[in-house]
Amino acid sequence: MNNDIIVGNWKQVSGTFKASWGKLTENDLQEINGNLEKFQGKMQEKYGMTKDEAKQEFEKLYY
Repeated sequence: MNNDIIVGNWKQVSGTFKASWGKLTENDLQEINGNLEKFQGKMQEKYGMTKDEAKQEFEKLYY
């Protein structure tokens, strides 16, 4: 799925991300705004995940 579609749907799916990953704040979700690299960085920071682990979680919840 291309990034423009993810960004366009981000408001709809960000609630799912927040419910699944409670350490992500509203500010974090606004900053991420559907960007996989930013999501990976936040997940590394908040949960100690690797980039690959974060990518897998992103894809599990989004796709």
